[in-house]
Amino acid sequence: MRRLAGFALVGIVAAGALTGCAEEPDEGGSDSGGGTGKVAFLMPDLASTRYEQYDAPLFKKRMRELCDDCKVIYQNADSDASLQQQQANSALAQGAKVLVLDPVDSDSAATIVQTAQSQGVKVVAYDRPIPKKPADFYVSFDNEAIGESIGQSLVDHLKKTKAKGGLLQVNGSPTDAAAGLIKKGIHNAVDDSGFKLLAEYDTPDWSPEKAQQWVSGQIAQYPKRIAGVVAANDGTGGGAIAAFKGAEVEVPPVTGNDAELAAVQRVIAGDQYNTISKPIKTVAEAAAEVAHQLMEGKKPKADAKLFDTPSQLYEPTVVTQDNLKKVVFGADGVLEPKKVCTRAYADACRDLDIT
Repeated sequence: MRRLAGFALVGIVAAGALTGCAEEPDEGGSDSGGGTGKVAFLMPDLASTRYEQYDAPLFKKRMRELCDDCKVIYQNADSDASLQQQQANSALAQGAKVLVLDPVDSDSAATIVQTAQSQGVKVVAYDRPIPKKPADFYVSFDNEAIGESIGQSLVDHLKKTKAKGGLLQVNGSPTDAAAGLIKKGIHNAVDDSGFKLLAEYDTPDWSPEKAQQWVSGQIAQYPKRIAGVVAANDGTGGGAIAAFKGAEVEVPPVTGNDAELAAVQRVIAGDQYNTISKPIKTVAEAAAEVAHQLMEGKKPKADAKLFDTPSQLYEPTVVTQDNLKKVVFGADGVLEPKKVCTRAYADACRDLDIT
């Protein structure tokens, strides 16, 4: 596992499905030559608000630096596994030499891998693994470590504050293998924590709205008994927070993951206890470098193996109010205080010496 000094944050929703979202234009020129050609960058959903603002632009930028004559075909499947299959087929028909794939459904994505590899096209699994059919390479964060980190951070805080009650666990999509790893990591932290797990939920499509609906039901079932909520990402965490505010009860500490702009603002305001700062820039650039190496017929260097796939796994950092200024607005951060500390958050930012 690599430990990184750099961090990046995530932001606004992506577009780019074959239907319902506009296709991003190809970038680059001709597709001749061993180290040139077309690369497809196929992202999974709009619920995680990161792909348009960070992953895709950073990947494209690095590909341009590596290869003037390369083209990037960017698509977002908007949580539709069938649509993602169509997008992959379209990329193959356009002559893509490498598919960089963040799957909607980790199981059904095995078909995409098999089809691509049967045509001599390499596949890089990105962010989410594809267990049933090994890709040629996997670039991601250590998702199990993410779950354990946010869970342990919350448990330590609750013990420090001598909180009473139990926990809710809001997991990610049941069709996402990465969500399964995060879920496992959360259980590593909370199962022997001394805090009873009142209930847990696998959130279809990582939907904040569905997370909010489920948490609302738990608030009614366990009144004044919920000490904290371990949510697998910022979207589900935001949904949980909205449920407590909608019920007009005090919001307990809630976790998150992705350090989205809205989540950073919630951490500053004290509505969300923690989030995860991911090195999106490093991972997106690494995926571009791996894709280019595969186009050149080279074997990328792996530092791990996961689901029988050579892998590069990167370690993120837990963000709370205690280290937010350094991590989010430090030299390697991508958010500016003026974009985060809007009028509604100005006083809270001043309290944390964020200016």
